[in-house]
Amino acid sequence: MACGDFVKQISGYGLVTAEILYHLPDHPAFLQSYIWQDYDLSPKFPELNKFLAFWRRELEGPLHSVKVAHCELIKPAELRAVGGIYLLN
Repeated sequence: MACGDFVKQISGYGLVTAEILYHLPDHPAFLQSYIWQDYDLSPKFPELNKFLAFWRRELEGPLHSVKVAHCELIKPAELRAVGGIYLLN
């Protein structure tokens, strides 16, 4: 059976990395960085938006900013069939 991440890639999902800056609850003047990574659909990023909604609802550190990197934001995805496999010893 295929890996779940591979199935997502075939379905149009791509790897998303988000750098989330948030204010520390006890020291609001300080920013902390959190890196989130998962497979998601560009350009609406429903998985990232679910995570950010969870963050706002459940966690104390208020969000400052979110930077997103996604393969479709950099280059188009490419999937090609392999014509053959050659093994060298």
